[in-house]
Amino acid sequence: MKNDRLLRALHRLPVDCTPIWIMRQAGRYLPEYRETRERAGDFLTLCQTPELACEVTLQPLRRFELDAAILFSDILTIPDAMGLQLSINEGEGPRFARPLSSSRDIDRLGVPDPEDDLGYVTQAVRVIRRELDGSVPLIGFAGSPWTLATYMVEGQGSRDFVKIKSLMFDQSEAMHRLLNTLVDSVSLYLIAQAHAGAQVLMVFDTWGGALSYHDFCAYSLSPMTRIVQQVRADREASTIPLILFTKGGGQWLANIADSGCDALGCDWTTSLGQARQEVGDRVALQGNLDPAVLYAKPAQIEKAVTRVLDDFGSGDGHVFNLGHGITPGVDPENVRILVEAVHRQSKRN
Repeated sequence: MKNDRLLRALHRLPVDCTPIWIMRQAGRYLPEYRETRERAGDFLTLCQTPELACEVTLQPLRRFELDAAILFSDILTIPDAMGLQLSINEGEGPRFARPLSSSRDIDRLGVPDPEDDLGYVTQAVRVIRRELDGSVPLIGFAGSPWTLATYMVEGQGSRDFVKIKSLMFDQSEAMHRLLNTLVDSVSLYLIAQAHAGAQVLMVFDTWGGALSYHDFCAYSLSPMTRIVQQVRADREASTIPLILFTKGGGQWLANIADSGCDALGCDWTTSLGQARQEVGDRVALQGNLDPAVLYAKPAQIEKAVTRVLDDFGSGDGHVFNLGHGITPGVDPENVRILVEAVHRQSKRN
């Protein structure tokens, strides 16, 4: 591995400077990505064509000195493989043609075979690893069971989560059956990505922060903890660093650290310094610049980088990232300024 900063930081080992990668670093803010997506015809074709997924995965690495590549895919590949018929249209977000509307629908779900039903993902991992040629680590990922369940029941994104929370409160047994199926599905999917060549794994719990503390522990954290256990039980995947990220979950970091994961993602509402006090040296921390800072002038980006690095403080185990995904209107030049500032300001003597 020519650049192992990310792996070392996730294991809380010394690094020459703080590693940085960016959530959604392959995305619409890059003109070359937009060209490739137009050539593909639609987002799902882009995801489901391994050579095109590889191309867009590598695009940000050609522009910026990033310390990791992240597989270009979508968290909703698993429910799509379950037969819910995903569509993603520009400006509308993801939608399922066949959302879950009854406990009978839940009982009909099967666990997708990651090498068959989701073989385009594992093949993309293999192609990307070959093309990276050891330059930086490759991150594989999946959505958390709770987050996947919200889309599967709501049928699309939601602000109030009425359908999924009604299921959770009124039919808890059915809700747990759904989450159990998703735990097995996500675990097998992540293990398959590890076998195909992913060197870091991450679980995106996008909507965990919409829950109360009690419900978060029962319906989001408990399933994620079981995923950590299942991945750890696989000999080949057991040594791969695993990151859990609950957006809006900064108040529960100590609980999430108890899952056995290697690192916690933090959004921009969380102080990294306070997070370190809560979790100690049990896990590495990833984050947590406000994505909107990338719309600011270069001097402000530099100052914001300083604040994040100072907030984490001295010591090992920090991976610099945004607090959530980069947005489409960002100027790529500002990303270059960010990456260079992180490396320069954090350089160890």
